[in-house]
Amino acid sequence: MSPKPVAPRPTSLAGAPWLLRSETQAVLGALSVAGHQARIVGGAVRNALLGEPVSDIDIATTATPEQVTAAALAAGLGAVPTGLAHGTVTVIADGAPFEVTTLREDVETFGRHARVAFTADWAADARRRDFTINALYCDRDGTISDPLGGLEDLDARRVRFIGDARARIHEDALRILRFFRFNAQYARDVPDPDGLAACAAERARLAHLSAERVRAELLKLLAAPGAAPAIAVMFTHGFIVDILGRAPRIGLLERLVTLDDNAQRAADPLLRLSVLAVAVDEDREFLATRLRLAHAERDDLVVVDTRLLDLAKLDTAGQRRALYAIGAARWRRLAMAGAAMAETTEARVVWDVLYALADRWPIPRFPLGGRDALALGLKPGPHIGALLADLEAEWVAEDFAAAPAKLQERMAARAATLRESQ
Repeated sequence: MSPKPVAPRPTSLAGAPWLLRSETQAVLGALSVAGHQARIVGGAVRNALLGEPVSDIDIATTATPEQVTAAALAAGLGAVPTGLAHGTVTVIADGAPFEVTTLREDVETFGRHARVAFTADWAADARRRDFTINALYCDRDGTISDPLGGLEDLDARRVRFIGDARARIHEDALRILRFFRFNAQYARDVPDPDGLAACAAERARLAHLSAERVRAELLKLLAAPGAAPAIAVMFTHGFIVDILGRAPRIGLLERLVTLDDNAQRAADPLLRLSVLAVAVDEDREFLATRLRLAHAERDDLVVVDTRLLDLAKLDTAGQRRALYAIGAARWRRLAMAGAAMAETTEARVVWDVLYALADRWPIPRFPLGGRDALALGLKPGPHIGALLADLEAEWVAEDFAAAPAKLQERMAARAATLRESQ
């Protein structure tokens, strides 16, 4: 879709810093000393092979959960039974958690839940995963294992379901969204046609997913480098309207992603959601409820409509007042949204200047507070807040020109009047 160029893939992960970490080696070593096979699996291996950051390190092993626990404790490590029904023990080495899961194969699936059987067959364990690029393993010395052709797909930057795509989706409908998210993050070209056809055939299953799971995948997708083309494909096949309940503005999202790329700016998924689907005030509340956004996430959504042009029409003093009221972070987000709305280079330059104002002009801090009022002999109460609000409003209206000493004089004069009335 639009991946960044990558260096040739390594044939081994020997020497990788995350693999050599003492905590990683301690967990792998503990299992090995106890006579069990153990390999790192999934995202850590995939990302390392692509030269991308590695965060969580998951480990697959032939050891049963009881054997994992025994091996960890014998090596002086911690062990927490976080998912025994599915074979997972969290092993803690020097404060770092590692999810260690027994090799398993699905016996029977119930949506996202499954009855599993433990196994010593690495290929069987691989076959129960979602995509081939997530079924890659690496052992303690960095040797890579590829039971299902994931390396070929990784080299081709292709996201391909393991086995029957519709069967994988029946196991967990969230894999539809993960298919698009992984395409947005890793794919070089259009989505795998078999995978796309399976997702389209099973689209109705999205309605049964929890809002929290949809929200998490959607925000990760919007943060990915190929977010715009992925969302465009989802729109063509009806997915994004089902998810958002709103008509998406694909063109605005494409412009914002391009601007982010050109400025080498980190993606802001909530801003991308805003330009995509927040056209009026009601959209913000609707999406916050539909996607179960956290309060802070809801507050980060901005309404992207022509009212943004009012910022560009302000004079310099007015822009500073608005920046003071809005705050630097939100000001920058509004400026980025405005730039996405701009249809000409000249119009975008205006928004670039507005964006830069947050860097050129450090927002001043109002120098007075409640303690200053109390020091003047005023009794506690709402009148102090009202006094401070009036003084701050005057200071802002005067373009922040009044010095702290001048503001102190004004407060002292008004405090004297208030004391007489108390």
